[in-house]
Amino acid sequence: MSPLRKEEPRYTYKDYITWDENFKCELIDGIPYVDGKPYDEIPPKAVMLAPAPAWQHQMVSGELFFRIRAFLEGKPCKVFSSPFDVRLNTDEGDDTVVQPDIVVICDSNKLSGTGCIGAPDMVIEVSSPSTTRRDKLDKFKMYQKAGVREYWIVEPDTKLTDVVIFKKEGYDMTRYSDKDIIPSYVLTGCEINMNDIFYDREF
Repeated sequence: MSPLRKEEPRYTYKDYITWDENFKCELIDGIPYVDGKPYDEIPPKAVMLAPAPAWQHQMVSGELFFRIRAFLEGKPCKVFSSPFDVRLNTDEGDDTVVQPDIVVICDSNKLSGTGCIGAPDMVIEVSSPSTTRRDKLDKFKMYQKAGVREYWIVEPDTKLTDVVIFKKEGYDMTRYSDKDIIPSYVLTGCEINMNDIFYDREF
């Protein structure tokens, strides 16, 4: 894997769906990313499996999904976990496909094929050392521009969670620790005790 050169071509969703299903990547502004880094051999010379996330990532993501799923039982909004294609800018060439760890969608008309078209109402990214910068900078800007209403950046290593509420006039961001209970802005009445998410217990 090497840095993408300026002369490299840009790709769209039409290209993305032709690649081998074992080639796990995100497409951001026409550039494929694998494990947070640009990838410049498309189509891949060999099928490439992205490394599995750390068990801590899986645990945190699973606990969050379970609690949100339980809260949404019988409600119109639905929650989905990765792999789930989110096509953010279909009006601008359809060159961005991301796979957040968890998304909440309240408009069923956005659901299509293997994911959704347009911005989810809520996005949760469980960060790893290789993705933290992209989650806090690149994806932050993408989600804000696309119209995501609520964005959580959850860090298993530090047990900190940044919750961003995007508004027309800007955004509000609050940082929470593992000792806090986080109320959701989009899901009125949903509160998640982060001590239950970042638990340390024997298996």
